[in-house]
Amino acid sequence: MIELAPSILSANFAQLGADALAAIDGGGTVLHLDVMDGHFVPNLTIGPPVVASLRKTIAKVPFDCHLMIENPDDYVAAFAEAGANWISVHQEACVHLNRTLHLIAAHGCEPAVVINPATPVHMLDEVLDIVHHVLVMSVNPGFGAQKFIPSSLRKIEALAQIRERRGLSFRIEVDGGVDLTTVGDVVRAGAELLVAGNAVFAHGDIRDNARKLLQAARGATAMRA
Repeated sequence: MIELAPSILSANFAQLGADALAAIDGGGTVLHLDVMDGHFVPNLTIGPPVVASLRKTIAKVPFDCHLMIENPDDYVAAFAEAGANWISVHQEACVHLNRTLHLIAAHGCEPAVVINPATPVHMLDEVLDIVHHVLVMSVNPGFGAQKFIPSSLRKIEALAQIRERRGLSFRIEVDGGVDLTTVGDVVRAGAELLVAGNAVFAHGDIRDNARKLLQAARGATAMRA
């Protein structure tokens, strides 16, 4: 099932709750929360207090917390307590990835793993059976409004093939440069969870933007290879 996960990184932080609700109203079924620490990536964003505040406004939608941080084990409990439902960590940031994913599950959240554009898919071979989803970064993490990296499509295709061959059930998420010009290719490659920030929040009506993106994505499912 194709789902849109609006990324609040591109929303107006002065009216974060209202913007997030508008994107959900337009068809978003998951809220993507980008957590950056200024170390693992060159930017600072939000922490558990913002997640907890949003949770008071948005009760039912899953919160997809993408931890672009060093030492994620130190913060899993805080994000789980703040209202995260899914917590994804970077393969590149975790020395003991298996342990970190089990820690996330132990705190009642769905564990997920993320790979940067330069990280090959086979680096995840040993954890694909324990993750809820794999997030393929289709830009280098740290900032919104970047251009989609086309080689990401091959990684999405590879993950879809591995999943089928091994009989696994993880979902495939993509984040970075997803808009009306790229969403068709992304979906045809096999992605189901579509993170979109700029395309939803940057210009025009948030609800309409979300609706059009989801419509384009669903239209592409019929043409999947």
